[in-house]
Amino acid sequence: RYTGLFAAEAAGLRALRSEEGPRVPEPYAEWVERDRQFLLLEFIESGRKAEDFWEDFGRRLARLHARKTANRFGFERDNHIGASPQHNAWEESWPRFFATQRLGFQLELARKNGYARAHWFASLEGLIERIADLLPEPEHPSLLHGDLWGGNFMVGSDGHAVLIDPAVYYGDREADIAMTELFGGFASRFYDAYNMERPLSPGYAGRRELLNLYHLLNHLNLFGGSYAASVESIVFRYS
Repeated sequence: RYTGLFAAEAAGLRALRSEEGPRVPEPYAEWVERDRQFLLLEFIESGRKAEDFWEDFGRRLARLHARKTANRFGFERDNHIGASPQHNAWEESWPRFFATQRLGFQLELARKNGYARAHWFASLEGLIERIADLLPEPEHPSLLHGDLWGGNFMVGSDGHAVLIDPAVYYGDREADIAMTELFGGFASRFYDAYNMERPLSPGYAGRRELLNLYHLLNHLNLFGGSYAASVESIVFRYS
């Protein structure tokens, strides 16, 4: 069994490969020995967006999310979200998974890194304890890209989206959609096509910032205090 950042990424790319979903590069080989590793990927020629780029992307992501290939939340192995470790131990409950392995893990990391502040630390602890009141169980676990912002897709030679640099796990599909909205860059046609294929559940807009709190905590841990105000704002909104 391979270990390391590249082996985890290869496992995620293999999981994402499907006829229905967006294209991903095929991982050909990975190798790890002590502090050296490599990942050999399919070369994908880049191109210009096709006229239906956003519609095709939205439909294909919805179809990826619709696949029922797991009955629990997590993944077959831990991986990374950016440079941060991402724990993916299997859980039966989505709120419990998100509370412990997403928010709880990042909160503890922020405490160790010295970024947590007393005036919101306790509030976030309380928020984590009552996450089941704020996040419903989804219809089924969906395979997620996990880090779906504008820098983690490219345009292939056919003019359509290719997913790269995943942080794969099975979770609520709303988490992927929320991430696309965190930093922007996705056209409204993407969301229209996604919802035509598989409408989001009522109340998603009220859960979006809570789902993105995971990514903002991760950015706080990776890049420092410039993200503290965003974290604090969301914590107090839901507290």
